[in-house]
Amino acid sequence: MLKDIPAELYHDETVSFIADRYHTTTQHIPNPGRSKCKNRPTKTYRSGRKRNGDIEGADGLYSFKKKRIMDRRDFLRVSSLATLSAIGTWTGLSNVLPQTAPTTENRTPGQSNTSQDMEHRKLGKLDVSAIGLGCLPMVGYYGGKYEKKEMIALIRRAYEKGVTFFDTAEVYGPYTSEEWVGEALTPFRNEVKIGTKFGFGVEEGKPTALNSRPDHIRRAVEGSLKRLRTDHIDLLYQHRVDPQIPMEDVAGTVKELMQEGKVLHWGLSEASARSIRRAHAVCPLSAVQSEYAIWWREPETKIFPTLEELGIGFVPYCPLGRAFLTGVINENSRFERGDRRWNLPQFTPEALKHNMPLVALVRRWAERKGITLAQFALTWMLSRKSWIAPIPGTTNPLHLDDFLGAATVRLSAWEMEEFDKEYAKIDLMGHRADPFTESQIDK
Repeated sequence: MLKDIPAELYHDETVSFIADRYHTTTQHIPNPGRSKCKNRPTKTYRSGRKRNGDIEGADGLYSFKKKRIMDRRDFLRVSSLATLSAIGTWTGLSNVLPQTAPTTENRTPGQSNTSQDMEHRKLGKLDVSAIGLGCLPMVGYYGGKYEKKEMIALIRRAYEKGVTFFDTAEVYGPYTSEEWVGEALTPFRNEVKIGTKFGFGVEEGKPTALNSRPDHIRRAVEGSLKRLRTDHIDLLYQHRVDPQIPMEDVAGTVKELMQEGKVLHWGLSEASARSIRRAHAVCPLSAVQSEYAIWWREPETKIFPTLEELGIGFVPYCPLGRAFLTGVINENSRFERGDRRWNLPQFTPEALKHNMPLVALVRRWAERKGITLAQFALTWMLSRKSWIAPIPGTTNPLHLDDFLGAATVRLSAWEMEEFDKEYAKIDLMGHRADPFTESQIDK
């Protein structure tokens, strides 16, 4: 039988609350002041709305129901979580889940979150939902053809469930993804954050060739603004670092666009620590995007120290391992040429068979936490750092509901250490990218 997830959440010596989402009874201490926990993210609520007998104010969620009195057993349990919090600091596993988001009791595996449950995080100074939505799969990146109406409905469904962070790019389609995202989000444009990208030769009919010339950047931004039906881009990325164009020229052009109000924040995708520093020196970065998942952890050593030093957020794409970590892929799975995975080293028959012990490990931990495999993959990621905001993608409303359930679950410092010890025993096979794609990744 799956274990219930404890509801107690300890923030620091000053603030603690007991939350039971499914029974709508919540205790909250308003205006706690500055937390003593370093880099503790702030949970953001929309103000002035009522929900199931509760009222949301600027300082949090208040219940009209009878408050639960903490007895000796509750005190001891919460005190134990305080100890875990301290251990997280001692071990270097900063910002683990007990400090970032409420957990739930009596959780049903796969149960979706609601807007009130969605934690918010900071990418630099940009406020986003802890889980965003990647809109690349909607244009058939993994095979299949999807109807515009259905994908727009999916994007709006994500918004209704608390997602405020949407990721697209001019090259996705090309153009199709931006057009759908723009149409879908127009009714609530000012309540969401849209990230898009430049950096490929789409304007020149060469969507696989790198192009970050200043004139191209400006044309790309104007095109994106039109397709997104907006007058500003919340987060503009350089899709890939262009070795032919000095980073200082790229950053300078984006800085001008920010001064003009067309871009509010900017970032890099698949950039090295060196490129990040060069860009940041000219125009401060808010975020860096890169592939990152339980089975691909290279960013932890290559760029995490730089991001933490400079106060830059991290946006992982493919956080579910292109569905490998969800349990729907097995050693007998095969992929056609229309599916992006067909030529990736991690998805060869030999690699799939070799890597199945990792899926077994994720499954054991998901069962232990009473959540699905997809939820665990995101929970693990959200537990590592408070400045990580993954953007899983999907074309399926049920899959969307599933992975958004990770918004309310976190791992303790002890659990993180225990998982990493088990993970270290598994030998993984296969690189994440094909040779051509790898050649365009900044080293």
